[in-house]
Amino acid sequence: MSTPNLKARTKQEPTAAAHRKRWAALVVLMFPVLLISVDNTVLSFAVPALSEALTPSSNQLLWIIDIYPLILAGLLVPMGSLGDRFGRRKMLMIGSTGFATVSAAAAFATSAEQLIAARALLGVFGAMLMPATLSLIRNIFTDANERRKAIAIWAAAFSGGAALGPIVGGFLLEHFWWGSVFLLAVPMLLPLLFLGPVLIPESRDPKPGSIDPLSIILVIMTLLPIVFGIKELTQASSPWLGIFAIALGIACGVAFTFRQLKRANPMLDVRLFSNPIFSGALLVNLLSIFAFVGFIYFLSQHLQLVAGYTPMMAGVLMLPGLALTVSFGLIAVPLVRKFKISTVMIAGLALSATAYGIVLAFGQSGSVAALMIGFSVLGAGVGMAETLSNDLALSSVPASKAGAASAISETAYEVGSVLGIAVLGSILNAVYTRNLQVPASLSAEQADSARQTLGGAHEVAAGLPASEASIGEQLLASASTAFDAGVVITSGIAVALTLITIFIISKTIRGSRLPDSTNSI
Repeated sequence: MSTPNLKARTKQEPTAAAHRKRWAALVVLMFPVLLISVDNTVLSFAVPALSEALTPSSNQLLWIIDIYPLILAGLLVPMGSLGDRFGRRKMLMIGSTGFATVSAAAAFATSAEQLIAARALLGVFGAMLMPATLSLIRNIFTDANERRKAIAIWAAAFSGGAALGPIVGGFLLEHFWWGSVFLLAVPMLLPLLFLGPVLIPESRDPKPGSIDPLSIILVIMTLLPIVFGIKELTQASSPWLGIFAIALGIACGVAFTFRQLKRANPMLDVRLFSNPIFSGALLVNLLSIFAFVGFIYFLSQHLQLVAGYTPMMAGVLMLPGLALTVSFGLIAVPLVRKFKISTVMIAGLALSATAYGIVLAFGQSGSVAALMIGFSVLGAGVGMAETLSNDLALSSVPASKAGAASAISETAYEVGSVLGIAVLGSILNAVYTRNLQVPASLSAEQADSARQTLGGAHEVAAGLPASEASIGEQLLASASTAFDAGVVITSGIAVALTLITIFIISKTIRGSRLPDSTNSI
C-alpha cells in the first residue's frame, strides 16, 4: 500500500532538489550581472575624485568611461560565438578570473592612459561574462513561467546595478581613494568562481556559428568609429573627421550585415531583425538604458560638484531611484498577466520621458528635489521596460535562436550604455564648454582646464590663493550654470528620442503576437 506514496515521494525529492539548484544557480549568475552593470556607472560617480587625481582632459575622461562598455559591446557577439562553440560556463569562468585580475590592476593606475588601457582589457573579459549569463538562464530554466521570472530578476539586476553603482561608489569614495571602486570586482566574483562549477551546468550550441575573424573586425569597426565620431562632432572645431568616422562605422555595419546574410553558418543571424517584435524589443532595451546611464552621468556630478553633497550622501539620495528600478522590474511580470505587454512597455517608456521632462522643466534652476523625483520616475520606467524587452526578445524567436537573440539583446544594452554617455555626455560637455564664462584674471592654462570638465573648474577654483577666493566663487557659479544648461539640452534630446521610440513600438509590437499564447500583445 505504501509503494505508490514512496514512488511519489522519490519523484518529488529530485524535482525539489533540481528546483533549488536552478534558483541557486541564478543567484550565482547574478554576481557577474550586477558587477558588469555596476561597473558601467560606478566610475561616472568617481569622476570628481578621478579628475583631481589623474587630471585627464575632457576627451580622456570620456574615453575612461566609454572604452569599457564600447569594447564590451564590440566583443559581445564574438565572445558569445566562442561560448556557443567551446562552452558558455567555461567562458564565464575565464572572463571572471581575468576581470578580477585586471580590476585589481586598474585600482592602482597612475595616469589616464593606464586607466584607459585597463578599462579596455576589462571590456574584453567582461564580454566573456555577458553573453553566457542570459544563454545559461535560457538553458537552466526550461519552464516558460520560471524563465520569465528568472529573466525579470536578471533584468532587475542589470538596471538595479546601474543605479547601485553610484551608491556603492559613494560609500567607497567617502572612505577610500578613487581606485577602490575597481577592487569591488574581486569579492563580487568570488562566489561565481567557487560555486559556478558546482551549480551551473555547462552548455554549448550543437550547431554553433563559425568563427569568422573578418566578421569580428567588422563588428568592432562598426561601434568604435561611430562613438569616436560622435565625440569629434561635439568637441572638434571641424566636423569632417567626426562625419568620416561615423560614415566608416555605418559602412562596416552594412558590410557585416551582408557578410552574415551570405554565409551558410553566420556568426550572427541578422535575419532575426526581420521580426518586428524582436527589433522593437531591442529598441526599447537600447533606449531605456541610454536614458538611464545618461541621467546617472550628469546626476552624479550635479549632486557632488553643483549641489555640494559628499559622495556618500549623493549615493543615499539616489536610493529611491534604485529601489524603484528593482521593484518595478519585478512588478512588470504580474502586470503582463492583466495588460498587454506593449501597453506595459509603453508605460515604462512614458515614465522615462516624464522623468527627463521634469529635468527639462526644473533642471535649469538646479533643483535637487526635481532631479531626485526625475530619477525615481526614470528608475520605475526603466525597470518595467528592461524586464519586458529582454523577455520579449527571447520569446519572439525560436528556441534554436535563443543564443543569438540573447547576444544581440545584451549588445543592445551595452550599445545603449555607450551611447548614453557618448551622445548625452559629449553634448553636455560641449554645451558646458561653450557657456562657461571664465574670469579674465585666470591664466590660459587655468582657463583651459576649467573649460575641459566641471571637475576641472572645481580643481582650478580650489587651487586659487585665499586672496582670489571671490574669483573662484565666480568661476564655480558660472560652471554650475553652464553645466545645468547642458543638462536641460540633453534632457530635451532624451525626451524626443523616447517619444519616437513609443511611436515605433506602438506600430511594430502592438499588432504582433508571441508564439507563447500566454502573452498577448
